[in-house]
Amino acid sequence: MSIQDRVIAIIAEQAVLEPSDVTLDSTLEDLGIDSLGLVESIFAIEEEFDISIPFNANEPESSDFDISNVRTIVKGIEGLMAEKA
Repeated sequence: MSIQDRVIAIIAEQAVLEPSDVTLDSTLEDLGIDSLGLVESIFAIEEEFDISIPFNANEPESSDFDISNVRTIVKGIEGLMAEKA
């Protein structure tokens, strides 16, 4: 599975949706993911990829990690994976 497919699967699981219901342009809000679901998604992604996401749950808008939609989350993770490699 690609990074994109794995991220979509994690987000879909958090949203209790099928991966096919999650598009790259979906926002977490569109998918019904609240702040707790966001934190759980971040933890699940960190665990899946063995990375640390620079994200502050108390101030998500001040984070360097863009969570505005699924596409930006995937790009951010791809960047973190490239740094790790």
